[in-house]
Amino acid sequence: MKYKIGEVARILGISADLLRYYEEKGVVSPEKDPLNNYRYYDTWDINYLIDCLWYKNFGFGIEKVAQMVTECTYDTLLDTLEEKTRLIKENIRRQELLLRRIQTFTERLEATKSYVGKYEVRECSPFYYYINRYNSEYDNQAATLEISRRWLKYMPFTRRYFEIPENAVHGGSNDYEWGFSVSAEYAKELEIDVSPPVHEMLPVLCVHSAFTSSGQERFSPRSIDLLVDYARANKLEPIGGAFGNLACSVMENGEETGYFEVYLPVRELG
Repeated sequence: MKYKIGEVARILGISADLLRYYEEKGVVSPEKDPLNNYRYYDTWDINYLIDCLWYKNFGFGIEKVAQMVTECTYDTLLDTLEEKTRLIKENIRRQELLLRRIQTFTERLEATKSYVGKYEVRECSPFYYYINRYNSEYDNQAATLEISRRWLKYMPFTRRYFEIPENAVHGGSNDYEWGFSVSAEYAKELEIDVSPPVHEMLPVLCVHSAFTSSGQERFSPRSIDLLVDYARANKLEPIGGAFGNLACSVMENGEETGYFEVYLPVRELG
C-alpha cells in the first residue's frame, strides 16, 4: 500500500514540512512519480517515521532524532539515552529548585507587606553578597563585572541587595550601596563561587522591618530612621550598617513602589 504525503501527515499528525525534512536527512525514501513528482510512502517509511516520533517525544530535537534513526548503533543508542537521562535529571533538579524558590518568594512577599511599620528583634539568616553600585555609580572593575555577569545567571535564586553604611544609619550622610545576595542554602545547592570580593554575612542580632519607597530615585537611608529609634527605645544599640533586599516593585496609586525588607544589626545594652 502506498500513501501520499498528505495521507501520511494525517496518519501521524505531523506536518508535510517535517516529512520532507526527514526525507532530506535520509530517514525515509518515498518513491516519486516522474510525471507529477508526487511522493508515495510505504509502510516501512511510516515505521521509520513512528520511530522518529518515539524519540522526539523523549525531548530530542528533530536533527538528533534523524541521526538516531539512521546512524545509531546499539551501543551509541544506549549512550545517547543515558546522556538524555542525565540532562532530564538535571532539568528536574532545576525545576524542583525553581518550585521551591517561587514558593518561598511568594511567602516572603506576603510576609514583607505585613512587616511595613512593624519591628521585631531576631537574627538574620546567613547569606553571601557583593556590592557593584555605590549610590548611582556602578563599579566597572573587571573582577566586579565578572561576578555580576556570573550571578545574573543564578537569578531568581539571587536577590537585589542593599547596604546603608554606618555613618548614613546615624544621619551623617545619605549614601547607600547596591549589589546582589544569595542565601547560604542556595549558594551551596548551586555551587556558587563565594570567594572575594564576595562577602559572607553570618547570623547577627537585628531589628527587622520593612518599608516602601515610591517613585524613581526615592530610595533613601532615612527610611530606616524609625528602626534606629525603635532600637534605642528598647535598649538596643545599632552596630555597623543596615542591610536588606528589594522584595518587589509594583504599581501603587500610579507610581512605581518598592517594598524593601531591612535588617539593622544591634546589641543589647546593659
